[in-house]
Amino acid sequence: MADLAPDPIVLLGESWPDYGLVDSGHGRKLERYGPYRFIRPEPQAMWSPRLNDWDAHAEFVPGSDEDGGGRWHFNQPVPREGWPLAWDDVRFTAQCTPFRHLGFFPDMAPVWSWMRGELAGKPDASTMNLFGYTGVGSLALSQCGPVTHVDASKKSVAQARENAALAGMQNRPIRWLVDDAMKFAAREVRRGNRYDGIILDPPKFGRGPNGERWQLEAGLPELVSDCRQLLDADSRFLFLTVYAVRMSSLALGGLLAELFAGLPGTVEHGELAVREEGEGGRMLPTAIFARWSNS
Repeated sequence: MADLAPDPIVLLGESWPDYGLVDSGHGRKLERYGPYRFIRPEPQAMWSPRLNDWDAHAEFVPGSDEDGGGRWHFNQPVPREGWPLAWDDVRFTAQCTPFRHLGFFPDMAPVWSWMRGELAGKPDASTMNLFGYTGVGSLALSQCGPVTHVDASKKSVAQARENAALAGMQNRPIRWLVDDAMKFAAREVRRGNRYDGIILDPPKFGRGPNGERWQLEAGLPELVSDCRQLLDADSRFLFLTVYAVRMSSLALGGLLAELFAGLPGTVEHGELAVREEGEGGRMLPTAIFARWSNS
């Protein structure tokens, strides 16, 4: 029986050569992405910045709508079509998107390492990445075996394919699928398929390729229930992240503990965070998560 660990944990991301959290404070953060620096909104940075001068190539200024809007203001030239970055053996393109992101989520780096560790010693592990975005996590998992990458956005899946080519991983066994995550997971259950690991990063709101409506609080229990049916006692993990919602990691952990009660292993929950560079760097929380592991 999967036991729920009562105390939350922090999964902490550190800087690497192509990414770093330089500073944060007063509701913003300063990050480096390769040779470029960017300022983005960060409501959880409630403290004061450590640095007096935030010299950045661009800043994303949000609109009046708390759920979206805003635009980039460029102070120095930045390649509009993006520039290459790397994490471990994975190469991909960073780019200033209209949604304030830069084409990947750097706080997921410790998750990618953790998933690889969970699959160690299991040759040709089969994994699934739901809401896979631009595919950096899928490329990281492809080191361990075949990956099923699912996202409702044709543009994101196309970018994921381009990232695979950039990394020299275009021939790895990855299925790139433009599909609604809930419908695909339900079909996989009906097909009787199974996976060794599943990662899912559902948005607060979204639409599938055919206009399917997604709302996190309403759809998450059913989606995780279907994912549970795609895992068995020989599977290794499920990792669930949630951004930008008023929800507790303990609630996510409770959901997984209920659904995974019939499997061995452990359910943990907590926060993702990134540490600022330099001595005395502070931890900036970015998301909540819950995970089931059986390694």
